[in-house]
Amino acid sequence: MSAAVDIGAGTMRALAKVRPGPGAQLVERPAPTPGPGEVLLRVDAASICGTDLHLFNWDEWAAENLEPPRVLGHELAGTVIAIGQGVTRVKEGDLVGVESHLFDWTCAQCRRGDMHLCRNLRVIGVHTDGGFAERVVIPEANAIESNGLDPAVVALQEPMGNAVHAAFVEPIEGRTVLVTGCGPIGLCAVGIAKAADAALVIATDTEPFRLELARTMGADLALDGADPSTEERIRDATNGDGVEVVLEMSGAAPALDSALRVITRGGRISLLGIFGEPPTVDLSERVIMQGLRLHGIYGRRIYDTWERTQALLRSGSLDVSPILTDRLDLSQWERAFELVASRHAGKVVLVP
Repeated sequence: MSAAVDIGAGTMRALAKVRPGPGAQLVERPAPTPGPGEVLLRVDAASICGTDLHLFNWDEWAAENLEPPRVLGHELAGTVIAIGQGVTRVKEGDLVGVESHLFDWTCAQCRRGDMHLCRNLRVIGVHTDGGFAERVVIPEANAIESNGLDPAVVALQEPMGNAVHAAFVEPIEGRTVLVTGCGPIGLCAVGIAKAADAALVIATDTEPFRLELARTMGADLALDGADPSTEERIRDATNGDGVEVVLEMSGAAPALDSALRVITRGGRISLLGIFGEPPTVDLSERVIMQGLRLHGIYGRRIYDTWERTQALLRSGSLDVSPILTDRLDLSQWERAFELVASRHAGKVVLVP
């Protein structure tokens, strides 16, 4: 344990929400040290998520969930530089990804293996200090060995796992797939569907930049969701049947409405996007009478989804490098948040 104390001594840079309200601040903080069952990471890459943007803007959800001061950031990769008492699985020098959900292991959901739905769930970078820093301490249970991968790719595994969970909740091989919303998770979903041998992958968004990225990730068709002809083009591409699988990543009511019009009878929809306002859906006509199956997707199945995610990355069947459009030093955090807000970027990575 003496090595842990020595390595963790001193101060570090960290991007923190220091007070309620919009904004953040780059601060100097004491470097943490690992306690029992914990590991200390040197952060090698930390990417910005839509959740971080909510916290930065300080909307109603942020005010209800985060109590400043708090270091932000929950998508990260780091090298283990010290371990606490009782740590046996990871070792110093390992490059690890981080499962951002902190679960209690005791509730009914955890006991049945659904830790991602823990009744007392907390999130790194929201309820505890996160990875927009030079050092971070996490539980060993949340460290996912990822040796041999690019640290930015390791960090991307956290949001990519959401897309893996959404895609594989039912078989996807040989199916026609529509991905609505081509942010980073939607772009991952496009690549996952192609890697899983979907028969046809269609992507929709309203940003030309994102549609071009979707093509790079292998979309057979990348269409403007606001174009009145898009639904007809989707029906034409599926011989009039409509798509069999929808991966809804946008959280936009118009995208969901369109998806419900172009999905085939008996199809399934994985709902991952979070809607700013509750959408209005005619359940009788659009869901019940069509025999649709709706899957609410939250987070990743721990640890099964992580294993599937790594298998896709290590097999070479999925290349996520086109999604990693920007890498900036932690000191350039303001520019990084501007890029995310502009929607003219893929995944923006901070390199402490």
